[in-house]
Amino acid sequence: MYKILFNLVFRKMDPEKAHHLAFFWIRLAASVPGLRQLAALVLAPRDAALRSTALGLDLPGPFGLGAGFDKNAIGIDGLAMLGFDYVEIGTVTGEPQPGNPQPRLFRLVEDRALINRMGFNNQGSARIAARLAKRQRGSLSPVVGVNIGKTKLVEEADAVADYVKSTERLAAHADYLVVNVSSPNTPGLRNLQAVSVLRPLLTAVRAAADAATAHHVPLLVKIAPDLADEDVDAVADLALELGLDGIIATNTTIGRDGLLAPADAVRAIGLGGLSGAPLKDRSLEVLKRLRRRTEGRLVLVSVGGIETAEDAWQRILAGADLVQGYSAFVYEGPFWMRRVHRGLSARLRRAGYRSLAEAVGADA
Repeated sequence: MYKILFNLVFRKMDPEKAHHLAFFWIRLAASVPGLRQLAALVLAPRDAALRSTALGLDLPGPFGLGAGFDKNAIGIDGLAMLGFDYVEIGTVTGEPQPGNPQPRLFRLVEDRALINRMGFNNQGSARIAARLAKRQRGSLSPVVGVNIGKTKLVEEADAVADYVKSTERLAAHADYLVVNVSSPNTPGLRNLQAVSVLRPLLTAVRAAADAATAHHVPLLVKIAPDLADEDVDAVADLALELGLDGIIATNTTIGRDGLLAPADAVRAIGLGGLSGAPLKDRSLEVLKRLRRRTEGRLVLVSVGGIETAEDAWQRILAGADLVQGYSAFVYEGPFWMRRVHRGLSARLRRAGYRSLAEAVGADA
């Protein structure tokens, strides 16, 4: 049914407008008394064997929605209603910003992929912190991660102060924090992945988070798939050295190799980060490398090209404690998480595991 709707309506619509329309309906459904609970019963079936404990958090399952869908924390409960086990909001910047000029979101349907150059469009850390502070937590409320990035107009030399500002405002409202230094759509951002720059940044964010709240807020760093293998190792070593809680791998790629879409059409789109199925192989490679390097001492969150329960299962066997998706949600629709959960449950039982924790890293 959704695929018919996608082809008849959404495929012909500007992708960003389609996103806003779909997100509006999700939020509207979640706001109707009783409908949210009913929809969750249908779309978010829970299997106790999939329960996950990671980052000191108790999760109904391992599969969350990656950052980028809900940039301003306006639809968290609606997304949980659809079956996401946790929701990562953002990327949030120190100051509000409109992002890059439109059009800035493009579909590559042949590749089940997206290209975006959104540019961290968001309402800014002060406003989003205020919204999170007003949230009414309930039994259906999910774990919420907050992904923070650099304000575009802030110079690279002042990036640490900008991240600290966001941390001071948001840490008390986050179940975990993510330092995003890997989007290709903010000039100079990926330079912050260099260990010599990343060390003082992560140290300052950790200190700010500790000062902002009495409890420990898990801190992760999100890296790009385009890092050389030795740089992946260096970030893993730094995360261990600084006592970070985990790494999210990977963000979008600037690469365009192996696409099915016509080369001329891809070139016409221009700059932006590629997400979706084409990232599958590289994201899995980075995960396996991180697992070998960290030997299970960090929580690893795998994202990039995960479309099916089998994709998620392979990431778990390779060492992912948690997984995330985004682009496949666009192509699969509201029943996607139901299918992933059921598929994971079936694979877990077929493999003879009593819990998901037993499967994490089984093939590493």
